[in-house]
Amino acid sequence: MGELTRAEFDRLAARAHEGAATAAELALLEPYRARRAIMLASGFGARMMPVTRTCPKPLVRVHGVRIIDSLLDALAAVGIEEVYLVRGYLADCFDELLGKYPAIRFIDNHDYASTNNISSAVLAATHFENAYVFESDLFLKNPALITRYQYQSNYLGVPVEHTDDWCFTTEDGIICDLKKGGDGCHHMYGISYWSAEDGRRLADDLPRVFEDGAARQRFWDDVPCVICREHYRIAIRACSFDDIDEIDSFEELCAVDGSYTDWE
Repeated sequence: MGELTRAEFDRLAARAHEGAATAAELALLEPYRARRAIMLASGFGARMMPVTRTCPKPLVRVHGVRIIDSLLDALAAVGIEEVYLVRGYLADCFDELLGKYPAIRFIDNHDYASTNNISSAVLAATHFENAYVFESDLFLKNPALITRYQYQSNYLGVPVEHTDDWCFTTEDGIICDLKKGGDGCHHMYGISYWSAEDGRRLADDLPRVFEDGAARQRFWDDVPCVICREHYRIAIRACSFDDIDEIDSFEELCAVDGSYTDWE
């Protein structure tokens, strides 16, 4: 079975979404089916204090909905039940998710306080094939961004003229670099997808890079997008700022959900 062209993939994926694909067409799409997801949820969330004093950031509620539920519900809607959640800070609090999502598999990161999130990615490195990977503090407002099939490895990003935040530079739709601040770039969101081939590469690259002591304070995304970028061809998948609320601080939480304004 040969690889599909992008046009062929788009046509078949649309038919599958409509429930009109034949068994033969679904077989052609099978190598492109998202099979699992990794949730990176181990961090302390210091900028979200005081609300994170007793609650991990992904479990904070926005208009009554836990932040992480917006991601987990989108995965469930497209039939992805194999979910690995890497936890650290207040790890036991995540057990409450099992009532609604009993298939979640927890991975405990005991080094979360002394390393950046690359340590969480390393612990989940064998699960990146055909996988979505999420920063778990993103409130997803457009679940249609999570689809059953993906053509190639990609990151979500918003095209912008300028940003002081983390962003991707691209050429012909392919990510060339990841950096802080830029012009004519894509604002980065921490939602990515990894093909089977790239997932296998990450299983090798992540732990190898992590062995370098200096890299332990890097974001995991630096591995495929900066340190080992020659190993990958990662597409940018455009979205808008209306699709996702990126809640990095208590002030941003208050802006999204005014009920926190009087929080003490």
